[in-house]
Amino acid sequence: MPREAAPTVRVCREGLLVGDQVVPLYAGSVHYWRLEPSEWRVCLEASRELGVRLIDVYVPWGVHELDKGRFDFGEVQSRNDVAAFLRLVHELGMYAIVRPGPHINAELSWFGIPKRVLWDERNQARSPSGKPVVLPVPPVAFPVPSFASETFLNQTTMWLEALGKVLSPLRWPEGPIVLVQVDNEATLYFRDGAYDQDWHPDALALYRKFLAHKYGEGASPRTAYGLELDSFAAMVPPARFEARSLDELPMYLDWAELQERMVTRFLRRVSKRLRKAGLGEVPTTHNLPIAEHAAPAAIGDIGRTVDLLGLDYYYVAGPASRRAIARRTSTLALRGDALGVPPFACELGAGFPFMLPAMSVRDNAFTVLTALAYGLRGFNMYMVVERDRWIGAPIDAHGRVRGSASFWRTLLSILDQARFASLRRPAPVRIITSRTQARLERVMHAFGPMSGAAFAVMGSGARQRCFEDELGTGSPVAIAGESFVERVEQALESEGLSFGHAWDDEPEVALHQARWAIVSTPAGAVDPAMLRALDRFARAGGCVTFGPAAPCRDAALRPLPAVPETEHWPVVDGVPLLLSGAAAAIGEAVHRARESLELPRLEVGSASLHATLHVDTQGRPAALFLINETTEAIDARIPLDLVAPLVDAWSGERLPRAHACSHVAVPARSVRMLLVPTDGAA
Repeated sequence: MPREAAPTVRVCREGLLVGDQVVPLYAGSVHYWRLEPSEWRVCLEASRELGVRLIDVYVPWGVHELDKGRFDFGEVQSRNDVAAFLRLVHELGMYAIVRPGPHINAELSWFGIPKRVLWDERNQARSPSGKPVVLPVPPVAFPVPSFASETFLNQTTMWLEALGKVLSPLRWPEGPIVLVQVDNEATLYFRDGAYDQDWHPDALALYRKFLAHKYGEGASPRTAYGLELDSFAAMVPPARFEARSLDELPMYLDWAELQERMVTRFLRRVSKRLRKAGLGEVPTTHNLPIAEHAAPAAIGDIGRTVDLLGLDYYYVAGPASRRAIARRTSTLALRGDALGVPPFACELGAGFPFMLPAMSVRDNAFTVLTALAYGLRGFNMYMVVERDRWIGAPIDAHGRVRGSASFWRTLLSILDQARFASLRRPAPVRIITSRTQARLERVMHAFGPMSGAAFAVMGSGARQRCFEDELGTGSPVAIAGESFVERVEQALESEGLSFGHAWDDEPEVALHQARWAIVSTPAGAVDPAMLRALDRFARAGGCVTFGPAAPCRDAALRPLPAVPETEHWPVVDGVPLLLSGAAAAIGEAVHRARESLELPRLEVGSASLHATLHVDTQGRPAALFLINETTEAIDARIPLDLVAPLVDAWSGERLPRAHACSHVAVPARSVRMLLVPTDGAA
C-alpha cells in the first residue's frame, strides 16, 4: 500500500535533504549484475572508504527480463537480485540512486533494452523512407526505439510496474533509494540528426497535432509555410535542408522544436509511470550526454520535467575540453542558483568506456576539477567499481583499491571539509544563447546521418559541421551566432570577468542575479518570452546587449509583431545595445562595460590561466581555482587584495607571498584548487 506520510526526501541547494540531514551528491556507480554477489559487500565498503555517499546503479530491463512479462530478480541468477544489493547498500549506511531506463546504455549491447522490444517494428523509430533507424554502436548495431511509439511506452510501463514491486519497499527510510532517474541520455539514442528520425506513425501524428496547435484554428501549411496543402493532417516533416531564404526556415525549425518536445513528452510520461509503480515519493533526475547543445535536448523543458537535471562529463585535458566544461557547467550552475538545486554530474568519468578515447587519471582529474571550478557541486563517479567494457575505475571488481583511488579519496575529503556544496560562484555577466541557434545548427548540419553531437564531442563547432548558406543575411546563418558567442567569451576572459552561459528558454533563470546580459540573436532571432523578461530586467536597472543582429524575428525566425521599446531602457555609458560580430567592437564594449558597470575583475598574472572565485553563504571568498589548459607550466600571481590568505587544498600549505601577491605554480594541463582558511590564517 502507498504510504500516507509526506515525502521524506527532497532536492536542496547542497544536495538532498534526507529527513533532516543534508546529503551532498557524492556518488559512485556500481553495477551489481556485472559483479559476483560475493563481491558486492567488499566493493561497496571500498566505495564508502573513498568518501562515496550514494551508490548509483542502473537496473537493466534486458538483463532482468526472461521473456515477455517474466522477470528474474534473483530467482534464477543470484547476481540479478537487485533488492538484496540495495538492502546491502542500506545496511552499510549509504544511499542509492536507481536508474531503471528503459534506456540505460551502460555499454550494454542493446543499451539495456530487451532484444525482442528493439526488433518489434511497432517500436522502431523510422527514417523518411520508412525504414528502421539503426544505431551502429559497438559491438552490434540495433534499431532504436521511437520516443513517440505508444507500443514502446506500453511495454516500458510493463517493465516499470514489475520493477516497482521490487523497488518501492526500498525507498528511504525503509531502504536506501533517495533518487530515481527517468530514462537516460534522452537525445534520440544518438541518432540525433534533424532528418534521421522520426517518421514513425505516432510521431507524425504528434507533429501534425503540434503544428495545428501552434498555428491555431484556420491555419494550414499554405498559410504557415506557403505550401500547396490545405491541412496539417497531410503535412510531413522536411527530409532534407532545402531552404533558400530566412522566410523558408520556420518549417525546418518547427520540426526541430517538435523533436525536442517529443523527447520531453516521453520523459514526462515515463516519470508518471514511475510514480504509479510506487516510486512517487522519491525525487527524479535525468542526465544529458556531452554535446547536448547539438542534440534535441532543451534544458529548460527537460529541467521542468524532473526534479534534478544533470549532465555527463567525459573529457581529455585540453583547451577544447576546458571551454566545453565551462559552458555546460556554468549553465547548470546558473540553474542551480536560480532554482535552489545542486549542479550535478550524473556521470563523471572515473576511467573510460571502451568506445571513447583513452582517458588518464590526469584527464579525469582535470575534468572534475574544471567542472568544480565552474560551479559543479555534486558528481557521480562513473565507474567507481570496475566492470566489463570499462577501463580505469579506482576499485576493481574484487574490491581492491587501485592507485587512482587516492585522488578521489583526497578530493572527496577536501570537498567535505570545505563544505564545498554550500559555495557559489558569482557570475554577474551572462551570455544567453537562443534555442534557435541550436535548432539552426541541427537543421543546417551538413553531414547527413553523422551526428552533429558527435562532431561537437570531437571539438567541432557549427563552423566545421554546418552549411554556410547566408540566406540573404550577409553571413552564414548557422555560424554567425556561434562566432559571436565565441568572441564575447574571449573578450570577457581577456578582461578577467566572471560570466556564465544560459539558454533563452528559461528567462528568469538566465537573468537571475545578473548585471549584464549579452544576448545572442542569430539572424535577429529571440524568443518573445525572453524579450519580455529582458524588458523587465532592463527597466529594473540591468544592462542588455544584443548581437550579432538586432532582435526582429521570433524563435522560428518569423518577423516579430513588436520589438521592445528600448528607448525606455536605462543607458549605461559605453555599453552598446547592439554589437556586431566584429572582435574589435566586442572587445571595446567589454572593456567599457567593465568600467561603467564596475564589474569585479579576476587577474592572476597570466592571460593563459583561467581563474574562478567561489564565495560562502555570506559572500566571503572561500575557494579559488586556477586552470592551466596549456602544455606548459605557468606561474600565477594572485593579488593579496583579491583573496588572502590561501592554502593549497591538497597539501594544506600556505601560498608564499611577495610583492603584494600570493604565488603558485600551475603545472601543464592541470587545475590548482586553493582554499581560504575558515579561521583566516594558514
